[in-house]
Amino acid sequence: MNIISCDYIVTFDEKLQIFKNKAIAYEKQIVKIDSKENLLKEYPDALTEDFCKNSVLLPGLINTHIHLEYIKNKNRLEYGEFIKWLSSVVKYREELVSLSSSEAISEVLTALLKCGTTTIGEISSFGEDIEPCKKSAINVVLFNETLGSNPSAVDVLYQDFLQRYYKTLSLKDERFIPAISIHSPYSTHPILAKKALGLAKDAGCVVSTHFLESFAEREWLTNASGGFKEFLEKFVPNPKPLTTIDEYIELFIGIPTLFTHLTYASKEELKRIDSEFFITSCPVSNRLLENKKLDLKDIKNLTIATDGLTSNISLNLWDELRSALFIHEAIDADELSKKLLTSVTKNAGLALKLNKGVIKEGFDADMIVVDLNQDFDNIDTIYKWLILHTKKVEKTIILGEKA
Repeated sequence: MNIISCDYIVTFDEKLQIFKNKAIAYEKQIVKIDSKENLLKEYPDALTEDFCKNSVLLPGLINTHIHLEYIKNKNRLEYGEFIKWLSSVVKYREELVSLSSSEAISEVLTALLKCGTTTIGEISSFGEDIEPCKKSAINVVLFNETLGSNPSAVDVLYQDFLQRYYKTLSLKDERFIPAISIHSPYSTHPILAKKALGLAKDAGCVVSTHFLESFAEREWLTNASGGFKEFLEKFVPNPKPLTTIDEYIELFIGIPTLFTHLTYASKEELKRIDSEFFITSCPVSNRLLENKKLDLKDIKNLTIATDGLTSNISLNLWDELRSALFIHEAIDADELSKKLLTSVTKNAGLALKLNKGVIKEGFDADMIVVDLNQDFDNIDTIYKWLILHTKKVEKTIILGEKA
């Protein structure tokens, strides 16, 4: 048994309780929250750890949407408009993937642990990330991605996807969980998507998809025109949309899914998706690729994520949360801070179907400690100060073990 005590414990439970001068008894899971004195009476042989004044304990952060296979990008890709960016990805893809070695990915994962990220939802296109993710102490939900719009190649593409999926399935354990990604409605043929989604439904795994990330995508799906038409004509003669917006949403009914981006979804579409699925917003990526932001105010099932370094300059979730706090200026800072931190703890755990993201008896002991360094008068502002001042954490614990 272990006992850890901090000045503040921010729980993100259903009541959003914040405890002052309490301690936690834990093994792999959180066993009890009480005063340190009471816990020591109950567990006299426990190993204890006390943190300094103004220390804060909270759940480990969960980044639900990250790409590690392009982590060496700095200035290769074009920003400002989605089709321009996508064209640059196609141009430099092989170079960037070849630079993202297992060693480079492992270094990034180690850095994420120091920043307090204890779980990632990794979008895996090629499988080069599988080995370093498996070896890391970080929790990984690995989304094997399906991609390909050529109907004559569906069987070959599906077999390639199955090979990667079954490889991850053979490696499954409590820290490494296989999942499925359908890349997008413009890039994944419905036959391929239905095959992969059928497998997801049978296996009970979560799904991720990119959706309505750009004006060009919306114009393509609704009018079969615009930037995507010109882009796809380079690869396919006479390209036509593979699906409509409504048809694409229908594919995922009954399957736990994270819809990522949605910056060009209508209010009605957002409301529908938010009522049945989870919505992942990547504020920095959306700013760089399309100069657009998602209105977060009324979204309930929200998670915030970094996306990858093809469209970001940092994979540190604290940097992403700060950016989101500054970008969404219309929402009260304290209200938004609470929503943002909930999105990378409780909501993210629910979205990925994990027993994580909440400090409560029975939940996994995935916890981080932050030193705020200074007193503050109003405990309700703690969320804001955490986002504004945290870059790295004092301690990271995953399943009861120091990471």
